[in-house]
Amino acid sequence: MPRAVVLITNHHKPRANAALDEVRSLIHEHGKLVVELESKEENTLPPAADVDLVIALGGDGTILSAARRCLTLRAPLLGVNTGKVGFMAGFELDAFRKNAKSLLSDTPLEIHPVTPLHGVVKAADGTPKHSAFALNEFVVSAGPPFRMITLDISVDGHPGPTVSGDGLIVSTPLGSTAYNVSAGGPIVAPGVNAMIVTPIAAHSLSFRPIVIRSDSDVRIQLSSVNAIESSGTTLIIDGQVSHLLDEGDVLRVTAAKEQIEFVLDPTVSYWQTLLGKMHWASEPNASGIKKPR
Repeated sequence: MPRAVVLITNHHKPRANAALDEVRSLIHEHGKLVVELESKEENTLPPAADVDLVIALGGDGTILSAARRCLTLRAPLLGVNTGKVGFMAGFELDAFRKNAKSLLSDTPLEIHPVTPLHGVVKAADGTPKHSAFALNEFVVSAGPPFRMITLDISVDGHPGPTVSGDGLIVSTPLGSTAYNVSAGGPIVAPGVNAMIVTPIAAHSLSFRPIVIRSDSDVRIQLSSVNAIESSGTTLIIDGQVSHLLDEGDVLRVTAAKEQIEFVLDPTVSYWQTLLGKMHWASEPNASGIKKPR
């Protein structure tokens, strides 16, 4: 029985456009194409009962965008990488081409479930302001005019540290290789039930990132923020969605009840991806350095 597929593509990426005709043809040949969507547009989704698989053609940004739709469709997500790194993609284009027949038929898929974060922002008086899911991370960013902000953190109702600096990241293990690692946070292997709290340029020599249980209840109260015209301190979700924050706002982050199922290439391990795409633990290499004349 062929799988019914929703195909999501970032048409602004030349490499994704170049591969689109081939991927579309493979779906028509071995599966059933339900609808084709643009990753940056909010299109009406088909009924969840009509979809067996979502294919995201592009890089990590396209996959993140597609993942939020998978929460609604409750269908597995298969990423085909045409981006620069494609760390989240389960398949490179060549691998998808070779395995299209089995992937688009009723052959069992290699599934890795991922639990997103759920974030809710409330104003100082308790009024709900924003609610969202994050597959990679929630970031509270200082924003213009880029003065230090102050955040009061609590975990499971226990008062934690106050951080002054450029902001804070709350990340999933999947997102630990994104902004989190750039800010000095640890890489956390998939399958570890955890979330990572990482400060951004903290005005402290002792505030280091911390890995906590995934069922923790993290609350971040904004004690001081930046505000200038229509910008200032901002909540950024997976680097794609943003909301301005006000002094006194509280961001609550917990593990979502929903999961996203990623389809993986069983011939490629996480460690191969980490070494090959992130160059984790690579030895220093002086090759390619030009000698002075």
